[in-house]
Amino acid sequence: MEYVTHGTCSRKIIYDIENGVVTKCEFVGGCPGNTVGVAKLVIGLTPEQIIDKLAGIQCRSGTSCPDQLAQAMKQYLKK
Repeated sequence: MEYVTHGTCSRKIIYDIENGVVTKCEFVGGCPGNTVGVAKLVIGLTPEQIIDKLAGIQCRSGTSCPDQLAQAMKQYLKK
């Protein structure tokens, strides 16, 4: 699945969810020190856990790469 980010250096997030947990997460663009680390840390978490941990973290424009991942998970859960 893909989520186009808003207000961050990263352009999109590519992720897979199987059996209710994230099995793949990759940010396209952004600062690798942040995005690669966040992507690895969320593997094995549920969308709800990711939202609880990352929603509301700010960097610029009232959002951040971690917050955008939380937004992607919110969008996923609405499906």
